[in-house]
Amino acid sequence: MEIIDVQNPIIAVRVSQYPEDKKEEFLLLGRSNVGKSSFINSIINRKNFARTSSKPGKTQTINFYEVNNTFYLVDVPGYGYAAVSNKKQEKFGLMIEEYLRSRPNLKHVFLLIDYRHKPTEDDILMYNFLKYYNLPVTIVCTKYDKIGKSYKVKQDKLINDSLDIALGDEIINYSSVTKYGRERIYEIIEKYLSGK
Repeated sequence: MEIIDVQNPIIAVRVSQYPEDKKEEFLLLGRSNVGKSSFINSIINRKNFARTSSKPGKTQTINFYEVNNTFYLVDVPGYGYAAVSNKKQEKFGLMIEEYLRSRPNLKHVFLLIDYRHKPTEDDILMYNFLKYYNLPVTIVCTKYDKIGKSYKVKQDKLINDSLDIALGDEIINYSSVTKYGRERIYEIIEKYLSGK
């Protein structure tokens, strides 16, 4: 996949603000500070298009990034950040649920988890929540380059054992630094765009 064009995101907090052009959408979910902005930048091959922040909980809207005038990468607020109030977390949760319920053009979900750690309770809850909606999900293990080679087998097992992966879903190890795993993400997107 060649990334030719990326538009500034359409920013929404409610359904009436979502794009209306019915292009296919790919949702990016993950806890705060999992590396979603870095993931977006590496996928669209741009350096600082999605703003990365050392402060978790920065994304507070649904951001629709239009790519190649063909599809959207949809970035939603991260979950599980303690410094964000419960009321705000609840609001984010409702925002995400409203999106999931109202988008027939949502084709696939990329659930980002941090490769360096055991999947959190929030990660497991989110995966099960997505399966409740019968959505196809790819688990993307970010920060793959941060773990030494000798620990990778153990970490792969820990992640596999923690998540009860449904038939058809897969786990991809990913590095925004080395672009390890990016071609597989492109293949998944292209499969849905081609309708195969």
